[in-house]
Amino acid sequence: MIAKKGIYTGRVQGVGFRYSIKRIAMGFDIQGSVRNLEDGTVEVQAMAWEEEELTDFFSEVENSHLSAFIKEVEVTEISPMEKIEGFTILR
Repeated sequence: MIAKKGIYTGRVQGVGFRYSIKRIAMGFDIQGSVRNLEDGTVEVQAMAWEEEELTDFFSEVENSHLSAFIKEVEVTEISPMEKIEGFTILR
């Protein structure tokens, strides 16, 4: 498994950003989560068997209607997560 974390800054809270991310994730063979952080950013953690699947997912997020809300994106590789099923919105 390959895992990556994306941190999105901009107007990404209070605009349905997390729900849109989850909808986008449903089109990919990935597992993970999305959540708002206290500093006003949104964190996405995702993992897949194929790196191309993750690359395509993060690219789709950046090129979707959400691009209007995103000021900056930082995607980094992380250790695979344990006990994750599906893609969830965390509070």
